[in-house]
Amino acid sequence: MSVILIRIGEKIISRAKIEDALQQILELRAAGFSQQEVAGRLGLDRTFISRLETLGEVRKGKRLAVIGFPLRNKEEIGAVAGSRGVEFTWLMDEKERWELVRGQSAIDFFNLVMEKITVLQHFDVIIIIGSRKWFKIAEALLDGQVLFLELGSSPITEDCILDPQCFASVLDQVMAQTPRDKNI
Repeated sequence: MSVILIRIGEKIISRAKIEDALQQILELRAAGFSQQEVAGRLGLDRTFISRLETLGEVRKGKRLAVIGFPLRNKEEIGAVAGSRGVEFTWLMDEKERWELVRGQSAIDFFNLVMEKITVLQHFDVIIIIGSRKWFKIAEALLDGQVLFLELGSSPITEDCILDPQCFASVLDQVMAQTPRDKNI
């Protein structure tokens, strides 16, 4: 392990010490502690925590998740989601979807689905990319606002392409404000 020390005037600064403190701050904030609570725990000023968050802020607003299948261009759609700060993305092509279903027992598959639903309960907006069948199911199971991008009629049996520019536009609209129409 290399120790990185930086001289600033008369001071010797440990980069590792700063990175460790930063990691602690972010972990505590992500766990739900207020800026004041984190500042108190770590002996810092609350305004420092606020400025640090502002420095690293990618976007404000609602927590956003994206689920889509079967997508031929899932890597491209995933890259668009990542570039917009989407916090949870689960994209599959047709082969992966069937491997998921066939690759485990019914109880294991059910448990996986329940885990994903539990995770998704924490999101304000969930974008479903797929057939209308999945939109209705998601809308019934999830508390957040469910938006839908239709790839085709059920059952979809082949990978589909979602226009990345259209998807980017939808994400931009969602992040700017919540659209009134659930069928974008």
